Amino acid sequence: MHDITIDLYRNWIDTVKEVFRGSGNPLPGDLSDTEVAIRYFRQTAPSDEEAAAQQQQNEERLRGLQQTIMDNFETVILPDIRNRTRYKGDRFCFQWVYNNGEHIIEEYSSYRIPL
Repeated sequence: MHDITIDLYRNWIDTVKEVFRGSGNPLPGDLSDTEVAIRYFRQTAPSDEEAAAQQQQNEERLRGLQQTIMDNFETVILPDIRNRTRYKGDRFCFQWVYNNGEHIIEEYSSYRIPL
């Protein structure tokens, strides 16, 4: 049995909050995740409606990627982690990160999936 932690959308939301904090314009602490995402997309979207549509698409994309990882963990992801990193443990923590592009990293093995 493997201990897997993964919440890619939460990682993205936390990154957005950090970006706003780092820019000197922190977001109010009582915003929902949807409101945080819409504020992020509103920076470039021409309307509130477009920002809301982008939020929905991004959430669906990240949740879909997460489901793909979970669906393929035993048959594809785990063997690749073992082969590439030689990590032998049973704890896995997948996180969405932005570092010269989007990536999903597995924290214990340093496995990286570029998006």
